[in-house]
Amino acid sequence: MPTFKDATSLQAFLNSQRTGNNTVGFVPTMGALHKGHLALVTSALSQNEIVVVSIFVNPTQFGNAGDLKNYPRTLSKDETLLKTLHNDIIVFAPNAEDLYNGNITSNSYNFGAIANEMEGKYRQGHFNGVGTVLELLFDIVKPDYAYFGEKDFQQLQIVRKLISLTKQPVTIVGCPIYRENSGLAMSSRNERLSKERREASAFIYKTLQKVKEDFKYKSARQLNEWVKSEFDKQEALELEYFEIANIDTLKTIKRKHKNNKYRAFIAVFVEDVRLIDNVSLNY
Repeated sequence: MPTFKDATSLQAFLNSQRTGNNTVGFVPTMGALHKGHLALVTSALSQNEIVVVSIFVNPTQFGNAGDLKNYPRTLSKDETLLKTLHNDIIVFAPNAEDLYNGNITSNSYNFGAIANEMEGKYRQGHFNGVGTVLELLFDIVKPDYAYFGEKDFQQLQIVRKLISLTKQPVTIVGCPIYRENSGLAMSSRNERLSKERREASAFIYKTLQKVKEDFKYKSARQLNEWVKSEFDKQEALELEYFEIANIDTLKTIKRKHKNNKYRAFIAVFVEDVRLIDNVSLNY
């Protein structure tokens, strides 16, 4: 399984592999791979002849220096995991100086109103960092398809908007959330949780399931109040936000409207580890 650290070598190799109607599937990651990432890679393998996985902890999308410093970096382990799927997966693991050509700063994008909701409110500049690194990676890899998990549903919508803005010829594929047995959404950050905190974090999905069940007959206001009261009882978990939003605009709703589609979004701190999750509320 080839691993490349610089763009020039990767592009030369990819050019040698692009023959006939071969398509390139791309899975951008920040490493510390888990079964959720592997599910994305498996989807890419099933639909493309060539698959590239990037492993890069992107500094421009972190507003918290401590979070960036503590983010797990496990390249050797990640390569071993990928080999369990296929020996010919291509890994791109650049360093920040090279990827950003020595200028590690974000571009500014007009993502519109969707960038001002939820994560955009609490992580200033985050989506500009995401957009910048993805534009760079797409320009290097030139994939036909790129795969993203719905755990970061708002980010998925931002990426689709990015493609609309940059006109890059890549199709964005959203993939279902992959969960631990407890229901906790798989995340690289889960590895920073103690066994006890990991077990306690299962309460996040349990709460979302109850919201989905009750959404049929309770108002958004009632559900917001209930979620807040439930997290107030949890010593190990601190609720940052809970929102019920329209899936197209990502605007928080005040009341439900027939034929609209909604999702519930949540962000929770477990000590210094920040976890996000979401569920569809439409049956």
